[in-house]
Amino acid sequence: MTNQDLIDALRAADAVQFGEFELSHGGTSEYYVDKYLFETEPDCLEAISEAFAERLAPDDKLGGVALGGVPLAAATSVAAGVPYVIARKQRKEYGTANLVEGRLEDGEEVVVVEDIVTTGTSLVEAVEALREAGATVERALVVVDREEGGRENVEDAGIEMEALVTASDLLDSQ
Repeated sequence: MTNQDLIDALRAADAVQFGEFELSHGGTSEYYVDKYLFETEPDCLEAISEAFAERLAPDDKLGGVALGGVPLAAATSVAAGVPYVIARKQRKEYGTANLVEGRLEDGEEVVVVEDIVTTGTSLVEAVEALREAGATVERALVVVDREEGGRENVEDAGIEMEALVTASDLLDSQ
């Protein structure tokens, strides 16, 4: 899967939009990458999961960041034949009250998958939750790096981040 194939898949899903958008961290942007469009479009989700699967070892375990990373983790789990866990943003107050859902052994290595990184805050918080639960997390795979400081924040937390595409890739190809 080439970088251009992924860009084409994101564009075919109409996931890259232009206008004025407020972002989750409070800033604004002239473009928006709609994760719900690319994660709910089967061809695009398949392209992403195959690209992630190519970057995994057979003994890797995935961690999906709730909410956007969960369909990516599930699809990649099937494509690569590896298990996954889900890192919640906050502990639920009923049932098991777990912050991490799924089977996770103490010391197990987990590769986190995430949709879009802007500041990296959600990804770092998910990694912290996984580490608290006993996981070893050193790598993250993301679909889009918006190149707005997120990579640096993620790397400062001791996580190697690999993006399938960057904002520059998406904007240069329009």
